[in-house]
Amino acid sequence: MVIQGRRITTDEIALIRGLMAEHREWGRTRLSEELCHCWNWRNAQGRMKDMAARTLLLKLERRGLIELPARQRPSTNHCRNRDLPPAVPPGAPIHGSLGDLRPLSASLAGPGSDDLRLFKSLLASFHYLGHRNTVGENIRYMIRDRHERPVACLLFGSAAWKCADRDGFLGWDRTCRERKLQYVTNNTRFLVLPWVEVPHLASHVLGLVSRRIRRDWQEKYGHPVDALETFVDTSRFKGTCYRAANWMHIGQTRGRTRNDREHRIREPVKDVYLYPLVPDFRKRLCA
Repeated sequence: MVIQGRRITTDEIALIRGLMAEHREWGRTRLSEELCHCWNWRNAQGRMKDMAARTLLLKLERRGLIELPARQRPSTNHCRNRDLPPAVPPGAPIHGSLGDLRPLSASLAGPGSDDLRLFKSLLASFHYLGHRNTVGENIRYMIRDRHERPVACLLFGSAAWKCADRDGFLGWDRTCRERKLQYVTNNTRFLVLPWVEVPHLASHVLGLVSRRIRRDWQEKYGHPVDALETFVDTSRFKGTCYRAANWMHIGQTRGRTRNDREHRIREPVKDVYLYPLVPDFRKRLCA
C-alpha cells in the first residue's frame, strides 16, 4: 500500500513495531522523528518529513496495523484556530472596474505573520468550506489592490492523490503518479471577498498568481511545480473564472471520496481543471 506517497510493505510495518517495542518510553513525536531518520525521509530541501510520518502512523493505526503509544499530552490541533477573531467587512463595498484596483499585489501569508492571521480569519468567516490547518507543502496568497485593501486570498496545497480524468490527461500510471505528484499543486481555496464586486477580478487574480507560484514554490520547498489543479463543485459554481484564466477543463470527479472503498459515500460531482505552468508539462510530469 501507499500512504503519504510512500510505499509501505510488511518490512516497514515490522520496523515500526520493533521501534515501539524496543523504546516503550517514546511518544508519538519521537517515534515519527526516529522513523524519518531510519528511512532518511526528507523533502527536497533536506528537512525530515516528520509531519508526514505522524500522519502515516495515524493512518496505519486506523487500519489496525499498529497500536500507537498513548498521547503524552492532549492534541491541540482542534484548538489552533479557536482564537481567530471573525473578519469584519469594511464600511463600504468595493465596486468599479478592474482598472480602478490595479495594480494588484500578491503577498505570501507566511508563518507567524499578520497576513496569515488575516488569511485564516477571512477563510473561516467567508469561504463556504471554512478554514482547516493544511498538512504538507502549501502556499497562501493575500491579494491586495492599489490602495492596499485585501480583495482575495488563495490557498494551494497537496494535489489530489487520485483523479482518473487528471491521471489520464497527464498519462500517469500509478508508479508515475506516486513519483511526480509533488510537482502538481491543488488550488483548494479561492475566495474573492464578498464585499468586492469587480468584473474580471477573479480571472485576473488567477493569472497574477500563476505567473509567480512556480518560483515561490522553488524558493520555499526546493523544487518547482509544473501544473496547477482545482476541483469546482458543480452544484455551486460554473468555473467561469478558471475558464477565463485559460485553465483547461479536463473532466469530472465520480462523486466519491478517497475513503469510499465500498462505493457508498456520495459527494457533489466536481469539474476538474488543470493549468500547465510550463510548455512541456507532460514531459516533465511523466519523465
